[in-house]
Amino acid sequence: MRHFLDIADITAADLKAILADAAAMRAARAGLPKGTPDPDPALPGRALAMIFEKSSTRTRVSFDMAIRQLGGSSLVLNAADMQLGRGESIPDTAKVLSRFVDAVMIRANAHEDVVEFAHYASVPVINGLTDRSHPCQIVADLLTLQEHFGDLGDLKLAWVGDGNNVATSFIHAAAKLGFELNLGCPDGYAPREDDLAYATNSGARVELTTDPRAAVDGADVIIADTFVSMGDKDAEKRLGDLAPYSVTEDLMGLAKPKAAFLHCLPAHRGEEVCAAVIDGPQSLVFDEAENRLHGQKAILKWCFAG
Repeated sequence: MRHFLDIADITAADLKAILADAAAMRAARAGLPKGTPDPDPALPGRALAMIFEKSSTRTRVSFDMAIRQLGGSSLVLNAADMQLGRGESIPDTAKVLSRFVDAVMIRANAHEDVVEFAHYASVPVINGLTDRSHPCQIVADLLTLQEHFGDLGDLKLAWVGDGNNVATSFIHAAAKLGFELNLGCPDGYAPREDDLAYATNSGARVELTTDPRAAVDGADVIIADTFVSMGDKDAEKRLGDLAPYSVTEDLMGLAKPKAAFLHCLPAHRGEEVCAAVIDGPQSLVFDEAENRLHGQKAILKWCFAG
């Protein structure tokens, strides 16, 4: 059984294979209507259940279109509308859904719940986002950078802001692919110690600083995310603490002249990034968003190949 729960859990070879497959599928669909199945759909008849505890645009639409293009079908389940939302146990839900569908994608609050679900499921389970990590997003991000730059191992990436779930998955990816990752995070917003230790133990080129200017100096890529995420209850404090880490034109100017900007969206212009950067020529955010579709397709295929 192949689950896709964290980049840290898969091999570098598998991650590279997923990226290569995603790129090939994107190229093969050039000019096709988006609702048309792939010429040789890889997962005919497969059914994907998608469980949402958090709101979603890109995850929901990209997974829905991904399984359709692969020849399968999907059903959307909001956790609040399920018996899961009324107290049914995660093990019972996992066992029941495994009898009905071929795979489950979960966008959840607690990472531990997805791990528990996968333990009891007899079908592949995919982490569509948790408080701990966001591995599907990073596949799309890496695919975008690969298309734009080529070899990822030669790149210097700079993460600026809260060391959140997306930052964690970038740390995991740095350990697999060898790119340099500088994290500029204020005190109290650093990634988890165990993830930083994972990077150290893996020999990854990951550095942490509280200085956003030092983090982006000479970078090929600057990455930002929202300062206030779903579920955060201290918005005013977070906005104040993270304001110096906003990606302005001045901060972008410290990176390499042809540096790219990434943001997983939704974005708040004037908070974590200024409009001139995210809407400017160095921004790859909409290629990045589109690549969620191609990345999800490759992840699904990888899960079923196990």
